Amino acid sequence: MSNLFTTLTDKIKGKELKIVFPEGTDERILTAASRLGQDGILTPIVIGHVEEVQAKAEELGVKLEGCNVVDPASFSGMDELVKAFVERRKGKASEEDARKILLDGNYFGTMLVYTGQAHGLVSGAAHSTADTVRPALQIIKTKEGVRKTSGVFIMVREEEKYVFADCAINISPDSQDLAEIAIESAKTAKMFDIDPRVAMLSFSTKGSAKSPETEKVVEAVSVAKEKAPEITVDGEFQFDAAFVPSVAAKKAPNADIQGNANVFVFPSLEAGNIGYKIAQRLGNFEAVGPILQGLNAPVNDLSRGCNEEDVYKLALITAAQAL
Repeated sequence: MSNLFTTLTDKIKGKELKIVFPEGTDERILTAASRLGQDGILTPIVIGHVEEVQAKAEELGVKLEGCNVVDPASFSGMDELVKAFVERRKGKASEEDARKILLDGNYFGTMLVYTGQAHGLVSGAAHSTADTVRPALQIIKTKEGVRKTSGVFIMVREEEKYVFADCAINISPDSQDLAEIAIESAKTAKMFDIDPRVAMLSFSTKGSAKSPETEKVVEAVSVAKEKAPEITVDGEFQFDAAFVPSVAAKKAPNADIQGNANVFVFPSLEAGNIGYKIAQRLGNFEAVGPILQGLNAPVNDLSRGCNEEDVYKLALITAAQAL
């Protein structure tokens, strides 16, 4: 495991953190949860019918010591969860609705986080991003002052670490959204011991082209600097001007960032999603995430193509976010 995850493990071990896994009979989830429990790093709360989860664990030859297996259908605290859910939804769900909704693993798990019975949630191995994110937005909601959640990847290659945002959630962010993504991504970077230098990307560097697309990024830089003057953020940059010092010296000699950016904010979801996949496939970077940011408590979404190692690592990240 890379230094990044060794550091995270050291941060969270002994903090008695509990992370919910709603997809309790998925092989990848169960194997990773078993490892986390056995390693004593955190307590996995595995959601599912107890007999089914136990049978699956037996079939896979994994131990469930160190894990709590919880079935929503027989959960002793369901009345309190139902009451809290009805209150949180403010008239959008009756008690009867709530009882049905909370049998769903993602909603049930999210309510455990909301009520403080768990510190974070990892889902998405067998569910869509919408199925994972919707309960989080309805129940946990975004932090005060944050309009939207966003999704970042930590790109890791040996000792190199970068943050790419937003690669998962917002299709066409406006300048306010981009500024918010920049500020939240800088906070995420610090969690991974990255001293953030945030580059706002475009197809133009410091006015080399002008269009509504580039103006949106210029405005975002201005908003981010005003809202968070303590963060080093600049743009608009083409990627080479943000990353290569010799190019920055030619294209943006007076910029705050001189080819040494380590947090990259893409102007749209299509750019971000394509960008991280190119780095992953052509540059041999490990793409860790998406890590959702801007929520009141950590909820993270796996790719349905994930493996056991992805689950294990995203659980470590989720626990670290909870600190």
